Amino acid sequence: MSVPIVRRVAQLREIVAAWRREGARIAVVPTMGALHEGHLSLVRAALEKADRVIVTLFVNPKQFNSHADLAAYPRTEDDDAAKLAPLGAHLLYAPDSIEIYQEGFATTVSVNGVSEGLCGAFRPGHFEGVATVVAKLFLQTGADLAFFGEKDFQQLQLVRRMARDLDIPINIVPCPTVREPDGLALSSRNVRLSSSERQVAPRLAAILSEAAARIAGGAPVEATLDEARSAIAAAGYARIEYLELRAEDDLAPMQTLNRPARLLAAAWLGETRLIDNVEVPSRPGAITRTAA
Repeated sequence: MSVPIVRRVAQLREIVAAWRREGARIAVVPTMGALHEGHLSLVRAALEKADRVIVTLFVNPKQFNSHADLAAYPRTEDDDAAKLAPLGAHLLYAPDSIEIYQEGFATTVSVNGVSEGLCGAFRPGHFEGVATVVAKLFLQTGADLAFFGEKDFQQLQLVRRMARDLDIPINIVPCPTVREPDGLALSSRNVRLSSSERQVAPRLAAILSEAAARIAGGAPVEATLDEARSAIAAAGYARIEYLELRAEDDLAPMQTLNRPARLLAAAWLGETRLIDNVEVPSRPGAITRTAA
């Protein structure tokens, strides 16, 4: 069995309208392809909560900061479709660029607050690109539910805020980060790691988890973060873009732990940029482990 592939908005809407007439509840899982177990876990979660599941595949040029990075991003549509088929996904929506950004396209969606700092400081224009394409995908699919992984936590909060502020009638469903047995968060970029870098990569998650446990236990925030930065550098990461404690709900910077928070980091290992985050609950002893 194969998953049907649709490339035009008009055809997508015809199919969705037919599902609506049947009374179906519809979910969407937005992706840029190169599907791994993290993406597939979102699809499984969607299939549990919806009658029909649309997976979108679009490598969005507006969220890349360099042409080289865009060109290097893997395009594996055939493999992606093969991975989706046995799960029972109902539709793969894989439009080309002109279908998303028609000639003369001149609209950008910008979300203040949650887009500021963290990845927003190092990837100018990235979140405008994310918000714009996700808004379009929500409107094109007309889905009731949308599933996003917590690994890209700033993106998750941005999408939530955007949908709420624009009154888009969709429920954003967060799903836990999926990790390798050694703790490394799954990412399409992990394939770029050399064998030696792959051995080092899990240290980021481990150090974040250790720092989160210390902060939740009452350790001073800034001193703990300084130690964690030193440990990340000592592990072999060449450059740390950020390591910050942010409030979980609105991503406000925090100097003391007085409400549920996230410890978020981005660092370069060789030529690969890795991001990760872990929960820092305000209740001591309630840390969520990063690895099985």
